[in-house]
Amino acid sequence: MAAICGVSQSLAEAGELVVYSARNEHLIQPLFDAYTEQTGTEIRFITDKAGPLLARLKAEGSGTPADLLITVDAGNLWHAAQEGILQPVVSETLQRNIPEHLRDTENRWFGLSLRARTLVYSTERVRPEQLSTYAALGGEVWKGRLLLRTSKKVYNQSLVAMLIAAHGEAGAESIVRSWVDNLAAAPLANDTQVMEAILAGQGDVGIVNTYYFGRLLRKDPNIKLALYWPNQGEASGGVHVNVSGAGVTRHAKHRAEAIRFLEWLSSEKAQNLFADGNLEYPVNPKVKPHADVAAWGAFRASDLPLIQAGELQESAIRLMDRAGYR
Repeated sequence: MAAICGVSQSLAEAGELVVYSARNEHLIQPLFDAYTEQTGTEIRFITDKAGPLLARLKAEGSGTPADLLITVDAGNLWHAAQEGILQPVVSETLQRNIPEHLRDTENRWFGLSLRARTLVYSTERVRPEQLSTYAALGGEVWKGRLLLRTSKKVYNQSLVAMLIAAHGEAGAESIVRSWVDNLAAAPLANDTQVMEAILAGQGDVGIVNTYYFGRLLRKDPNIKLALYWPNQGEASGGVHVNVSGAGVTRHAKHRAEAIRFLEWLSSEKAQNLFADGNLEYPVNPKVKPHADVAAWGAFRASDLPLIQAGELQESAIRLMDRAGYR
């Protein structure tokens, strides 16, 4: 259910910045409060899942009060841009603070925090030297030992889309089929369930977003799990990463203020606030991650343009269906 914080057409006319956000309230409220304290600009917002927010923006059309859309996953951001919900923004600040591969080629959306989708393994039953790449999870050694989240989640759709970008459709399909052949159980509902199943001995290795691991680690610092950074060889492409990000809505009533807020979110002052709340990585290369996140170790991330997570999303969904990945 949407969390609605005083948003209406009359508020938009009153000169307040209005944000539609697919990020949870507890993650974004500190950012809004900090910006208001610094600038005096009041921010009203609605939180909901990405799908309903995109549908709402389309239905509201030019009458929307929303100035800015914040959501997770480059696939969702790409979809919003393709639906004509977002407008281009030319900003030297955003281009300077956000690496090119983490923003839209037409400047309609910009990544603001980074999450790595990497390997997690049982420290009791797996040695890290046994691991290497995403593709290697299809090897005979992992037969009946691999656990995955459902293919219906956009995080895995984007992962497979980027496998297509890296290996071509036939190569990516071969990888996904090998994963399916090695599954220890049917795909699970979420990343936390994947890790809980590993802890319960149902499998030994899985693929998760790093912040889910961080949440479990905070609850139990002695948890018998660890992260592994795959694809670190010169020809392997690096760890798959994705973003949460934002764009100015097509019919923003306060365009200039929305751009200023977006630029502020990319600044060194705001980046840690944006990333630390969910144990993510800053996108701004000048900003260091939270100490808890940095403790997981450094890695080389893929620099493939994340716009491909959206462009290849439909192909990825069809591929997963053909491969029997449910």
